[in-house]
Amino acid sequence: MEEEQKEKEEKTEQEENNSGDNNENSDEADNDENGRKTAVGVRFIKAGRIYHFDTSDIELEVGDRVVVDTARGLEMGEVVKKDILETDENAVKLLKPVIRKVNEEDIERLEKLKIKEKDAQIECERLIEKMQLPMKLISAQYNIDGSRLTVSFGAESRVDFRELVRDLSRNLKVRIEMRQVGPRDEAKLLGGYGRCGRQLCCANFLNELNPVSIKMAKEQGLPLSPMKISGICGRLLCCLGYEFEQYKAMKSEMPKEGRRVLTKMGEATVIGVKTIEEKLLLQLDSGERVEMTLDELNGKTEDKNTKDKSIEDKEPDKDKDKKAGGDKNRDDNKPPENKRSSQRRRSRKNNKKD
Repeated sequence: MEEEQKEKEEKTEQEENNSGDNNENSDEADNDENGRKTAVGVRFIKAGRIYHFDTSDIELEVGDRVVVDTARGLEMGEVVKKDILETDENAVKLLKPVIRKVNEEDIERLEKLKIKEKDAQIECERLIEKMQLPMKLISAQYNIDGSRLTVSFGAESRVDFRELVRDLSRNLKVRIEMRQVGPRDEAKLLGGYGRCGRQLCCANFLNELNPVSIKMAKEQGLPLSPMKISGICGRLLCCLGYEFEQYKAMKSEMPKEGRRVLTKMGEATVIGVKTIEEKLLLQLDSGERVEMTLDELNGKTEDKNTKDKSIEDKEPDKDKDKKAGGDKNRDDNKPPENKRSSQRRRSRKNNKKD
């Protein structure tokens, strides 16, 4: 009996060791030898930022809707990237897991939460008007388990909303999170159509809102009127940055306005540049204005400084010519010899002959 019990104990120990080894091997396979991990990219709103999450050994494809664990609780998103290899150790440690794929219960819960979100917006607007707070309500959104309500609002300055949060949480019986957004983020959340007639870029496909400057409009030769280069958010159009680098590269190969160039019709001054057509508007020294391409220009472009240098180089030659001409004039202007001296020379010659 004792021998049988010992054999059983040895078998259980071996099984535990084997299971431990298998678990270690699986962990190594997931995290790789160098601490790397495969993740997926999840997006929560259209054209929103992409966040990375640990797959948790769930087979996922692009387009799958998933429930993930975030700092705000459980959220629902869509997989837009897969097989992302995270190599940074800190990023690997901070990866939140994918809980599961979205099921029918999640979809039903989401539809009920949308109805509650409308009621929450109405209540929030009522309290804002009652308290006369200088803020504009943009959206109110529950997370997937309904434990948190995120209220997005816009305001020109900081707003003391502590009383609003207290009344909202008491009336709705949910945890409230207030999030102030800027004008560009407001347009991204609300959506709409731009002056081009298309959907707003920020709400359609722009993942991140890059900074835009007035220099981009100047470089492209656009009118600097705020009404013409601003979007519905009141800020500069995002599309000003789309072709900025191309304009900059093309303009670097073309002469700037004010430069002197050589053409078949003589020297001219650049008074205008058509970057896309690669054409120059020139004014000849005669006052005539012509339009030419870079290929039609005869000779290299020259700056005013180089022209002044060439003029200086030519001036010494002129001085030499003047000096040479002066010497010739001096020879021509020599006074005539005296008649007596010429007669003396003649008489001397005659005497020698005799």
